[in-house]
Amino acid sequence: MYQGAHDIPWDQHFDVNTTIAVDFVGMGPGIDNTQFGAQRVKDGVVDYFRERCGQRPNVQPRSPDIRINARFARGKAVLSLDFSGESLHRRGYRTVNTRAPLKENLAAALLVRAGWPDQQYMTLIDPMCGSGTLLVEAAMMAADIAPGLARSQYGFSHWLGHRPELWDELLGQAKQRREQGLAKSLPDIIGYDRDEQAVNAAKVNIGTAGLSEYISVSKQPLAELGQSFSSKDKSRGLVITNPPYGARMGEQKQLRPLYASLGSLLKQHFGGWRAAVFSANETLCFELGLRANKQYKLFNGALPAKLLLFDVFADESGASPAGDSWPKPVAKGVKPVAEDKAIHKQALSDGATMLANRLRKNQRKLRGWLRSAHIECYRLYDADLPEYAVAIDRYGDAIYVQEYAPPASIDAASAARHIEEVREAVIEVMQPMPGRLFFKQRQRQRGDQQYERSSEGDGTGVFTVAESVTESGAKFEVDLTKYLDTGLFLDHRPIRQLLAKACAGKTFLNLFCYTASATVCAAIGGATQSLSIDMSNTYLDWAKRNFGLNNIDPNQHQLLRADCLAWLEKGGDGNRYEVIFLDPPTFSNSKKMDNVLDIQRDHEILIRQAMNLVAEGGLLIFSTNLRRFKMAESIVADFTAENITGQSIDKDFERRANIHHCWAIQSSSQPAHKLLTTSLQSTGKLDGK
Repeated sequence: MYQGAHDIPWDQHFDVNTTIAVDFVGMGPGIDNTQFGAQRVKDGVVDYFRERCGQRPNVQPRSPDIRINARFARGKAVLSLDFSGESLHRRGYRTVNTRAPLKENLAAALLVRAGWPDQQYMTLIDPMCGSGTLLVEAAMMAADIAPGLARSQYGFSHWLGHRPELWDELLGQAKQRREQGLAKSLPDIIGYDRDEQAVNAAKVNIGTAGLSEYISVSKQPLAELGQSFSSKDKSRGLVITNPPYGARMGEQKQLRPLYASLGSLLKQHFGGWRAAVFSANETLCFELGLRANKQYKLFNGALPAKLLLFDVFADESGASPAGDSWPKPVAKGVKPVAEDKAIHKQALSDGATMLANRLRKNQRKLRGWLRSAHIECYRLYDADLPEYAVAIDRYGDAIYVQEYAPPASIDAASAARHIEEVREAVIEVMQPMPGRLFFKQRQRQRGDQQYERSSEGDGTGVFTVAESVTESGAKFEVDLTKYLDTGLFLDHRPIRQLLAKACAGKTFLNLFCYTASATVCAAIGGATQSLSIDMSNTYLDWAKRNFGLNNIDPNQHQLLRADCLAWLEKGGDGNRYEVIFLDPPTFSNSKKMDNVLDIQRDHEILIRQAMNLVAEGGLLIFSTNLRRFKMAESIVADFTAENITGQSIDKDFERRANIHHCWAIQSSSQPAHKLLTTSLQSTGKLDGK
C-alpha cells in the first residue's frame, strides 16, 4: 500500500505547498482499520515530495486543498482525487441553520418531483419554511441559477491539471444566465414559519444567495395561512413543505392536529393548486385527509420518507378526488397495482403487528356474515387484547376508534404508545380512506355529558345527506367527531330489526328516543303512527334530519321534547301504543330532568308506568346498557317477561355479550309471546325456540 502510493507522480497533480487529506475505505491483510490504511497512503504521498524537494505537504483533514480518496477491496487499492471538495449539496448560501434542515440537493429533488418550475405555477408557498432551503432552491431553479454558483472553492481548484480560463468561461456563462433569469418575471415565492428564529435564519440565507428581492418570508403560524393568503387571488400554484415528523410517540400525538390543519387549509383555500408534503411519518400523513395522486420514496439522511403530491380540489366533502395515497382493498385474486414502484411501506412495531393480526382474524370471522346480511356498520374489535383497550367500529367507509380510559396502573407514556400502535394497525389492516379515521376517548358519562360536544369535533366526521350510512334499507346521519356517541348504537341493530317487524300496521312509542333511529326502522317497517320523546333539542333536531333522510311523514311520526320520567309519571298523553321501546340511560342527573335516574333502582317503576300505556295485546321492549343489570323479580312475576338478550346480540358483539340487556314484556293476560315469537322468527333471531 505504501509503495503503490509512493510510486505515483504526485507532483504532476499538486505541489508541495498544497494541503492534503486522505480518506480511506476498506480492510484486508495487514490493514486492520481505515485509520491505519489512510496513514500508509499519506506516508507514501508525503515521502514522495520529501525525497524530491526536501519538504512535505501539510495534512489538513477538515478543508484541504486536495483530498485523496483511497478504496481497498479484494487485494486492490484505487486512489482518486476528489474534484468536488466540500459536498456538492452545500451551495454556499446557507450560513444559518435551524433544527433538522433539508439538504439543498434533497430540496431541489422534491421541487423537481413536484413539477417545479412550470409556467402553470404562478406562486410557490412553503407554510413551514424553516431556514428557507426550499424557497431558495425554488428561486434558483426558476431563475436558471446554477446551484454551485455561490461556492468559492472546488476540489479541482488546486489541481495542476486545472485550466482556469475554461472554468472562468463557464462561470461567466452561468453568471450571465443568472442575470437573464432574474430579469424575467419570476413566480411569487413566499415562506412562513411560526418560529421567529427560523424566519430570521431564512432571511439571512436568502440574502446570502442574493435573492432577497425575489423571496418573501414572514412570521406566521400555520393556522393563519388562509387569512393572509387566498388562492382566489392567485392562479394555480404550488404549496410545498417539510413538516416536522415527530420521532417520539408523544410528539406524534401533538403533531396530528398540525397535519390535520394543513390538510384542512389546503382544501379550504388552495383548490386548483398542487400540494407537495414531504414526511418520514406515514401515520401523520394520514391526518392530512387528502388523497395523493403520486408519491415518491426518498431518504432524508438515514430516514426513509415519502413525498406525497396532491392535486387539490375543494368539493363539498372537503376531500380531493384525485387518486388515493393509501391502498384500497382489492377483490380476491386481483393483484393490487402500486402507484409508484418506489413506494415505502412503514414497518409495524411488535405491538401493532399483534393487534393487526387480531384485526385480520376478526375480519375473516365476520366477512361472510357481513356480506350475506349486507351490513356496512359494525364492530370489528372490542378490547380483545388487554393492552389495547379500544373499540373499533366501521361506519360505511369510516373507521371509528373509541379509546377506553386506561386504568391507573397504566402510565401515560405506555397509554400513548398503545394508542399510536392502534392507529398503525388500523391503517395497515382496515385501510381507511384519508380523512376517514376518527379517535375518541370514552369515559363514564354523567348527566348532561352525553349531550355535550367533544372538544375534538370539527364537523369533518358528520355523515349527512350526501354520505349517510345505511342499515337494513334505512339511512342515518352519524357524527364521528362532535359528540361522545355517534348517533347510531351498533349493538341495537337486532333490536331495530325486531321493532321494524313488530310495528307493521301498529302504533309505536319510543321513550328516551335519542336520534330516533328505532323510530326510523319502525316507520319503514310499517308503523301507522309513532311518538318519539327525548329532552334534548340536539337529538330531536338530529331525529328530524333522520326522518328527512328516509322521507318519514312528521305528521304521522311526531317528535316531542319532554322529560320522559315526568311524562310517564303523569300517565303519558292519554293514548295507548301497540309497541313501546323503553331504552333509558343508565344514570342521569341532568338539570333538565326533575328527578335523578338510576336504572337499576328505577327500572321497575319505569316498566310499570310504560306498561300502563301498552295497548291490549301490545309489546314493550326494554333495553339497558348497564352491564350488571338484574331484572326485578316482581316484573317477572306480574308480567310475561322474557330475557331476549341472547337473541339481541349480533355476531360482531358476541365477545361482549353484556353490551346491553334486552327484555320483551307483555301483559300476563295475553297469549304467551305470540307477537314476540312472530317478530323474532321473521328477523331470524329465534332459531326455532
